[in-house]
Amino acid sequence: MSYPYQIKSLEEYKAAWKKSVEEPEHFWADIASNFHWYKKWDKVVDWNFTEPSIKWFEGGKVNITYNCLDRHLVDKADQPAIIWEPNDPNDHHRILTYAQLHEKVVQFSNVLKNNGVKKGDRVCIYMGMIPELAIAVLACARVGAIHSVIFGGFSAQSISDRLQDAQAVFIITCDGAFRGAKDIPLKSVIDDALVNCAFVKRVIVYTHTRTAVSMIKGRDVWWEDEVRKVETAGNPDFPAEVMDAEDPLFILYTSGSTGKPKGVVHACAGYMVYTNYTFVNVFQYQPKEIHFCTADIGWITGHSYIVYGPLSAGATTLMFEGIPTYPDAGRFWDIVDKYKVNILYTAPTAIRSLMAFGLDPLKNKDLSSLRVLGTVGEPINEEAWHWYDEHIGKKKCPIVDTWWQTETGGVLISNLAGITPAKPSFATLPMPGVEPILLDEKGNEITENNVTGNLCIKSPWPSTIRTTYGDHERCRTNYFATYENLYFTGDGAYRDENGFYRITGRVDDVLNVSGHRIGTAEVENAINMHAGVVESAVVGYPHDVKGQGIYAFVIYSGTHGTPEMVKKDITATVSRIIGPIAKPDKIQLVSGLPKTRSGKIMRRILRKIAEGELDKIGDTTTLLDPAIVEEIKKGKV
Repeated sequence: MSYPYQIKSLEEYKAAWKKSVEEPEHFWADIASNFHWYKKWDKVVDWNFTEPSIKWFEGGKVNITYNCLDRHLVDKADQPAIIWEPNDPNDHHRILTYAQLHEKVVQFSNVLKNNGVKKGDRVCIYMGMIPELAIAVLACARVGAIHSVIFGGFSAQSISDRLQDAQAVFIITCDGAFRGAKDIPLKSVIDDALVNCAFVKRVIVYTHTRTAVSMIKGRDVWWEDEVRKVETAGNPDFPAEVMDAEDPLFILYTSGSTGKPKGVVHACAGYMVYTNYTFVNVFQYQPKEIHFCTADIGWITGHSYIVYGPLSAGATTLMFEGIPTYPDAGRFWDIVDKYKVNILYTAPTAIRSLMAFGLDPLKNKDLSSLRVLGTVGEPINEEAWHWYDEHIGKKKCPIVDTWWQTETGGVLISNLAGITPAKPSFATLPMPGVEPILLDEKGNEITENNVTGNLCIKSPWPSTIRTTYGDHERCRTNYFATYENLYFTGDGAYRDENGFYRITGRVDDVLNVSGHRIGTAEVENAINMHAGVVESAVVGYPHDVKGQGIYAFVIYSGTHGTPEMVKKDITATVSRIIGPIAKPDKIQLVSGLPKTRSGKIMRRILRKIAEGELDKIGDTTTLLDPAIVEEIKKGKV
């Protein structure tokens, strides 16, 4: 399969970008015509950002799994679709060809149907990074059910919140998952989550770690038993459900600046077209290459660039169950060497943590197959960029620094590998179809270069967020109400003299920890649930490995335990309520917080203290109690 829409030069990029903003209908119609449609669309795009209402390929009928699987069976049946590398390098890896993956997805679609799942139902998936996770995702899309994948590190409380929000009555999980030296008991976490979710009808459990699990009669069934029933019935076919272009494909929960996670909804057709287009162009994918995205499918990166983008392009995608440092810090390089990986797409956090181990883990590892390197999740600092370039890419591999969000579905700003210029720590130029602008504090557009501002997008791209599940008003207020007729990213950006963009970080109360967005309000709510905590305020601070760390200022009135014990208890509470990913890196017990006379916590001051900029706090005379700032400064941890 060649890609007629793959950009091959800087001139082609400029022409494509120009056409995409001047004639978006023609531009995207040309690209969409490369996919299989049961019925062609009536209208390419119809939108307004006020409501917001965004529709792409309206009237079109499609199924993303037909485009990911069925259409490749003619010429790619025996090509590897998914390569799976297990947590333990001594365990057997697995390779599923397109024919085998298609067969398993059809089989599991029948399992879903037999268990009552139908078009429009919400299905929660809480699994380890195994091929069955991809199979479950694709089977949901094939039957027209809306999947909601929850990252395997989230707590029972977090799962319960998401189940209730989506009213997901079906769950697919595993007995457990392996993560480095740890066994994660996924099914027992689901059991805890379901205490408050009596509406759940069915839990399908795949056997992976052989962990003992409790199976409730009438609710819980084994994946293997259900597959056997389908095999006994002669493995009937399951044609992909015909979906409207704008039918929801999935819900993925992301942190916001309020305590409740919001369910970002993406639609079938636009998401399919855009993830494919960006995958093929950003990475300059060539047929038969092996693409290794190290993310978890529980995050948007895994949805778009492990599953849907690569498979819709007929690529070979590599899934990895473990962590980069197990059994040692050479694991990524072992995988690259073992499978002759061509494209490596990972997070700056992973790069920084591997840098700390020095060059020994790279000894005797053949990385010569690598052609493209990529980073995702947060801006990459220059030191990590140069280390990645020199020691992993041997200064021969372009590095694509991709900026995008759960809400955008696919990459919005990035250099194209070897085609458009790269600049360390800069995402550089927008993808065709994407019109970024910078606004000043008053909401006026800044047209000159060498400036910093709030990053907004002027018009929709095919995988723009459609709504937040069950609460369209929240979608409007979060993304479209701050600035009239614009999508507000919540990020600040710097634009240099060449028009290249560098993302400077969140401008709202959301932290970017190891490339994962965590709302400060969410963490504060969890801390405040600990007995003895009166109030808390959470801010981010620079962290050598994670990019941003979580610093919590906590007013504690309890008498139980030493300060160190109290901090451990608070950490355990956050882990229990949200998950280990949201644990504060630093906790400072304080007697009060800097507040205005109206009671608003001045997080700007706390941020400066957490960052160690104690001489840049500014005027504190308008605070209710200015003395509290000095006390907090002295107690900084």
